[in-house]
Amino acid sequence: MKSPSHKRLLKPSSILNPVPVVMVSCGETMDEYNIITVAWTGTVCSNPPMCYISLRKERHSYDIIKRTGQFVINLVTTDLVSRTDWCGVRSGKKFNKFLETDLTPMKASKVKAPLIYECPVNIECEVKQIIPLGTHDMFLAEVVAIHADERLFDRKTDELQLYKANLAAYSHGQYFGLGKILGKFGFSVQKKTK
Repeated sequence: MKSPSHKRLLKPSSILNPVPVVMVSCGETMDEYNIITVAWTGTVCSNPPMCYISLRKERHSYDIIKRTGQFVINLVTTDLVSRTDWCGVRSGKKFNKFLETDLTPMKASKVKAPLIYECPVNIECEVKQIIPLGTHDMFLAEVVAIHADERLFDRKTDELQLYKANLAAYSHGQYFGLGKILGKFGFSVQKKTK
């Protein structure tokens, strides 16, 4: 076994990277609609489809989502990174983020929270459980509807091709665009065709 001498031991932290960066929209009426930028998010179950977001209690959106039990995860493109960052450093207590960023609220199909029109994929979520964790509480949610831009579908196969969306990611304080495709699930064991 190799010695770990060439690696530096760090204290435990939230270093799992990269992570998605998303804009989460919430609220039941135009007056309370808000957008919060979230990097602590992910998938937790396939059937039923479930995901989570983790928020600090002091964030403006926390109380809105806790009260309504609903939110929308809006995937972010590289073109939206500046507006996404702005929504993460400004509070909805002081700013109407839709107006300030020129983003468009759009009616959802199952929840009262708005979709963000400019985002290529919108994931409607209903909160099933709130789990206190420490600095953040996890909102465990079921996915109840998904909206995807027509331009992301292959014209021949009708397959959703998310790579066309130019999605952004977040890694240790910086935003990145996703790069080239390196392989498809299972490619390492796939039989070579002649």
